[in-house]
Amino acid sequence: MANIFSGDISRMVLRRSVRADLGEVSLDSRMLQALMELDGKKNLGQVAQTLNMSMKDLRQIVSKLHDLELCEPAKESMPALGKEFFDFLSSQLSRAMGPIAEVVIEDEISRMGEEKKSFPAHRAAELVDLLARQIRREERKVAFQQAMVKKLREIKT
Repeated sequence: MANIFSGDISRMVLRRSVRADLGEVSLDSRMLQALMELDGKKNLGQVAQTLNMSMKDLRQIVSKLHDLELCEPAKESMPALGKEFFDFLSSQLSRAMGPIAEVVIEDEISRMGEEKKSFPAHRAAELVDLLARQIRREERKVAFQQAMVKKLREIKT
């Protein structure tokens, strides 16, 4: 599965998760502080500010907490991309690479460890970048990227 903590995570919202088999888990003070701030409401940018911590440090900490299954994305509070975005994405990519575009989009979403129906808006630019890399003709790639940059500016994350 792809690393959910790649790219810009400042708008990601995490919540503490309950493990039935807690077992032996040792957390340092910074991990414990971060865990206590993951309330499913504040985004990681706000958590970093509250803890007076850099996003780089917080990324490492929440990644470890996630690996220990102590936190998870709060899906209901993360904006997802809608049908309108995917219709536009599909039409633009079809212009660049033909009828295979829809399959390429589905494959890339799957490779990112996401689902189209709940694709997080904060990963939209990452998806567009990955798709653009698959366009072989440079002029078509540039046209796709320009159209998608305009569309990405409309997204509320």
